[in-house]
Amino acid sequence: MPDRGPAFTVKIAETEDELRAAQRLRYDVFVRELGGGGEMVDHEAGLERDRFDPCFDHMLAIDDGSGQVIGVYRLLRGDRAQAMGQFYSEDEYDLSVLKQSGRKLLELGRSCVHPDYRGGTAMYHLWNGLAGYVAEHGIEVLFGVASFHGTDVQALAQPLSMLHHNHLAPPDLRVRTQPQHYVDMNLMEPEDLDRRKAMLEVPALIKAYLRLGGFVGEGAYIDHAFNTTDVCLILDTARMNERQRRIYGGAQAD
Repeated sequence: MPDRGPAFTVKIAETEDELRAAQRLRYDVFVRELGGGGEMVDHEAGLERDRFDPCFDHMLAIDDGSGQVIGVYRLLRGDRAQAMGQFYSEDEYDLSVLKQSGRKLLELGRSCVHPDYRGGTAMYHLWNGLAGYVAEHGIEVLFGVASFHGTDVQALAQPLSMLHHNHLAPPDLRVRTQPQHYVDMNLMEPEDLDRRKAMLEVPALIKAYLRLGGFVGEGAYIDHAFNTTDVCLILDTARMNERQRRIYGGAQAD
């Protein structure tokens, strides 16, 4: 396994070259692997980018042995979102309940790991870096869109319904899909759910948020450009228990 024992550096991109390395990895994963697209995607240069990139911090996981960027996370703090007029995910979700809370917010997005490094410690290092970033900036609530591959909602009835019935955010955190895009996640009655089957169909990133005590917003969103069905995940640091804090803070390494 390429990820058995390599050393990683986790840092915020500081140069154009580092940003391009992040966009190159995103292109490989979101465009080549998952069939996504977008109006600013540069197919010739192999870069997945959009108009929000200059406003975000881009967290990189770098393999110290090769110098290659093998994992990325895109981070947008509330003060920066205010300056640019919106969070990225506001096109999909009504975030009023979070924005009116007076709490310090951080939007997460474009999380991906190079295929050769999945299942190893790369994501752990990104989470550890994220925990440091959250502490540094006094973040209270993290949120962001996470995706199921494909746009056939009926094919995702089990996992979407399980998330709706078992992990719906409390009212003070419950963002909701914008009315014109709203897709009901309540597709099956609780007694008809096969919880094991449903959890097997939930992507690893969403499972990670749930393990940390995360919730989902109300309603899904169909993203045809990225060929995904999206849910909004919300993580309130004040609601995390001590075990979850230890995992999140990196005390339990792989």
